[in-house]
Amino acid sequence: MQLTQEHRELSESLKKFIEAEINPHVDEWEEAEQFPAHELFKKMGNIGFLGISKPTEFGGSGLDYSYEAVASEALGYIACGGVAMAIGVQTNMSTPALARHGSDELRREFLAPAIAGDMVGCIGVTEAAAGSDVASLKTTARKDGDDYVINGSKMYITNGLQADWICLLTNTGDGPVHKNKTLILVPMDSPGITKHKIRKIGMMSSDTAQLFFDDVRVPQRNRIGEEGRGFIYQMQQFQEERLFAAARGPRVMEEAINETIEYTRERKAFGKAILDNQVVNYRLAELQTEVEALRALTYHAVELYVAGEDVTKLASMAKLKVGRLQREVMDSCLQYWGGQGYMWESSISRKFRDFRLTSIGGGADEVMLKVITKLMGISPD
Repeated sequence: MQLTQEHRELSESLKKFIEAEINPHVDEWEEAEQFPAHELFKKMGNIGFLGISKPTEFGGSGLDYSYEAVASEALGYIACGGVAMAIGVQTNMSTPALARHGSDELRREFLAPAIAGDMVGCIGVTEAAAGSDVASLKTTARKDGDDYVINGSKMYITNGLQADWICLLTNTGDGPVHKNKTLILVPMDSPGITKHKIRKIGMMSSDTAQLFFDDVRVPQRNRIGEEGRGFIYQMQQFQEERLFAAARGPRVMEEAINETIEYTRERKAFGKAILDNQVVNYRLAELQTEVEALRALTYHAVELYVAGEDVTKLASMAKLKVGRLQREVMDSCLQYWGGQGYMWESSISRKFRDFRLTSIGGGADEVMLKVITKLMGISPD
């Protein structure tokens, strides 16, 4: 895919914003285990970073998804994974179905403020007993007059403690598991919602919650699109979520490789720089080659997505590849940092912790393989 001057200007603008407004505060936010989402998102909304591919009538820029991918890659300049992940939830995970299928009323009430940075959104799919297996979720929404009454729980919800609303996938009927689910927008200050903080081994600056819904009442007009099509809408959202993860990956890994080059060039052992050992510089060259291959795969998928094609297979391949490659890159680089790499405060240690999540969140590696084998026609299921 050929990037234009406009793509490059967007990337450079976002990089400058990150250097001025995010990276100076990352250590503080990591220590606090939360960043000020409303404050930061408002700054991003004012510049137009939260609605790049969203409709202009609701405050977005109306650009195609290639610009979203370029912005996602630029988020790799952030000196931690948690803030970038939270931004991705706002732009690529909780809002695509709303933008595509929501009523104008819903989009004015929820999408426009999310684009402006006046509201923080989150996505509610995973449950304690239903993660990558979306079809088995248990949360329900029954009709009562003009309302839905929601009962159940959601687990590992990024932005869950600070969000103003959640895009909730829930069962609204007793039919087949792929046809009985609906996406509903639920204000997070609704009576009956209980939030519990979850502590993680990485992504420390991103607040993560377990949510409980006890007779939570919302109007049926908060439904996104048609009742019973929530599973389909969520599968569409997953394409953008997985492309976001894949697009962000190359810059994150290049930062790790470049930091490792700098460290090993200065660090001496047995009379020469660690970097001058062939086993080290060959390995770093090999990893950089893999990063470029991932970038090519990702932007090929993005190009087809922009053209209106179903990229479920390619997006799943890119998501699989970025998760596994991030594990490989961070582990290899940390090894060359020696004892310093094992220290909590070192940058490579943070990357090692943060990006282990990529092979789990948004669909585990094994689920990506299951999707890919099905679309290749070789799955025994």
